[in-house]
Amino acid sequence: MREQLHLLKEKAEKEILQCTSLNDLNDFRIKYLGKKGELTQILRGMGKLSAEERPLIGQLANEVRDSLESKLQELTEVIKKKELERSLSAEKIDITLPGIRPELGRQHPLSIVIEEIEEIFMGMGFTIEEGPEIELDYYNFEALNIPKDHPAREMQDSFYISPEVLLRTHTSPVQARTMEKMRPQLPVKIIVPGKVYRRDDDATHSPMFHQVEGLLIDKNVRFSDLKGVLLNFARQMFGANQKIRLRPSFFPFTEPSAEVDISCIMCKGAGCRTCGHTGWLEILGSGMVHPRVLEMGGYNPEEVSGFAFGMGVERITMLKYGIDDLRLLFENDVRFLRQF
Repeated sequence: MREQLHLLKEKAEKEILQCTSLNDLNDFRIKYLGKKGELTQILRGMGKLSAEERPLIGQLANEVRDSLESKLQELTEVIKKKELERSLSAEKIDITLPGIRPELGRQHPLSIVIEEIEEIFMGMGFTIEEGPEIELDYYNFEALNIPKDHPAREMQDSFYISPEVLLRTHTSPVQARTMEKMRPQLPVKIIVPGKVYRRDDDATHSPMFHQVEGLLIDKNVRFSDLKGVLLNFARQMFGANQKIRLRPSFFPFTEPSAEVDISCIMCKGAGCRTCGHTGWLEILGSGMVHPRVLEMGGYNPEEVSGFAFGMGVERITMLKYGIDDLRLLFENDVRFLRQF
């Protein structure tokens, strides 16, 4: 047994020098010092020794175990140090290399224009209201004087979720919701920016686009007040010398109704291809709030009056920046967006 222990020690000391990783050392520990290792197998034969030999063999076995564990510990520290140096070497940074400048983002032109519209109208005392994009048919149509089977519904191809629920086709439903919430409080003076949805998709239309709705209800509100507000908006948005023109039109929720044009920003009203040689560009629809809409909102049309207007943010943006294709606003091409 003494000879077996000496041979085991000699064999193990040669084999441990071949270990190059922590996994190799772990395998070595299990092979020689584990519960089923070679040293344990030898010591199981101690029962056959005489009482005089057992202490001597036990001492020798402990010396072999201590020697191997000491070498294991030393080599483990060496390998750990090498692996750490290798890891640090792989992660080191060459501080002499030129830096990478992070790209700065830009505000989207639609966001720029929406914020500008909000600032203009807040400067005139309007507040901002919001409403759900998934809307009830009642608020989207019926509360705005567009009952079921009304021909005006054909003007707004709609995305219906159920017979009574749809994606809102304009931001006007927030008018009805706000009147219900505020009645009989006066004045009601709000703008409503937000997304709307219609079944349309070409160079000048998108199935999702943005609108800003405006509503003012108070005593003695006149058509001239509407004109003054819109003229002020046009001059702040497109330039101090802007002119506006109101043309008779039809909207179910206003009476009388008017389309609003501004003098062409390209030719200054002289006439060009952009304005179809008329000198005018259409920017929004407007009118005095229909008495029926006031009644459904809880206001007495004999005591109060109001006006409303609605504009497409994409159209305002295209006119302001000279963009000729609506799809550019939704393609997220950084070459386009960097211009703003």
